[in-house]
Amino acid sequence: MLADPDTGRDLFSIEGRVAVVTGASSGLGEGVARALAAAGARVAVVARRHERLATVAEEIGGHPISCDLLDVEHLDRIVPQVVEALGPPEILVNAAGGMFTHERAETEPLDAILDTLKLHVVTPLRLSQEVFPHMVSVGRGAIVNISSISGHVGIPSIPQASYAASKMGLSGLAAELAVQWAAMSIRVNTVAPGFFRSEITEELYETDRGRAWLERNTPLPYHGRVEDFVGAVLWLVSDAGRYVTGQTIIVDGGWTAR
Repeated sequence: MLADPDTGRDLFSIEGRVAVVTGASSGLGEGVARALAAAGARVAVVARRHERLATVAEEIGGHPISCDLLDVEHLDRIVPQVVEALGPPEILVNAAGGMFTHERAETEPLDAILDTLKLHVVTPLRLSQEVFPHMVSVGRGAIVNISSISGHVGIPSIPQASYAASKMGLSGLAAELAVQWAAMSIRVNTVAPGFFRSEITEELYETDRGRAWLERNTPLPYHGRVEDFVGAVLWLVSDAGRYVTGQTIIVDGGWTAR
């Protein structure tokens, strides 16, 4: 018997749900925010760059919140603003990320290490704590941390010790929260992307050598696009993924399967 196409569409619908997406002014974070809005969510977009953020919010009918996620006072104001503007959040996507140094492990500066861990581990945990009571009140919730294959395999020629450690930390965080919060129907997962064109990876795509290196190490015969990534997040935050929690989903064109 063929599946009802309307049922399939309904599984991925998040119509009317309130979502928070950090790092939403560019790259994968922006792509996720646009995808969630297209699937019916009311999206609060969070990032430092106000002008770019305001443009994204206007285009998707979202609510912009300019914030430095390394500033504790800024961080603590995000969820109350979301609740006031849109209502209690049912979806949180921790997509904000950055690299604070390109030093090798033996010379990586302490301030860069601490900022990396704070942005990629402490901030997602704090935001998860903040949305928790609202998800409990609604009776369900979905949290997705955006990680990286750097947390699973070493990447030759790209030194990133603290970055890799922080990204792997997101998988551990997701697994622990998933178990602790499962009884409240709050699901927590991680998506680990491979190489997608963004501000962080732009140099790789700008040179023939960089593109050749990517093509040589990626089994699929094409570069990843944002559209190739956001589907995994939509699956995890929608009813289509209602029985998936504590997992790390790798979206990398086969990079880590070699």
